[in-house]
Amino acid sequence: MIERIETGERSSKIVKHNGVAYLTGQVAEGETVQEQVRLCLEKIDALLEKAGSSRENMLRVTIWLADMKDFAGLNEVWNAWVPTGHAPARACGEAKLARPELKVEFIVDAAYD
Repeated sequence: MIERIETGERSSKIVKHNGVAYLTGQVAEGETVQEQVRLCLEKIDALLEKAGSSRENMLRVTIWLADMKDFAGLNEVWNAWVPTGHAPARACGEAKLARPELKVEFIVDAAYD
């Protein structure tokens, strides 16, 4: 069974299937990449909770940076947020994001009970 949560015309905030919750891409506005990362991670925490999951259950995270020069700033916030011993598989690349002010986007897949 596929469960869709907060479904709109274009996408669902969460899609759950076979024990995996797929979160829609998360972006946030802010002056620095660190600020945008913090705000995105707050949104991810809320979506994981809504999906019946948590940071400890993340399986895979794909991160898109508008500019790889922000890689160190991303990792500064990310490393403090990820629970020790529960780091997901992760990929990070550079991509043109939907709006010029966006510096980062996260896509998360997580197990749930």
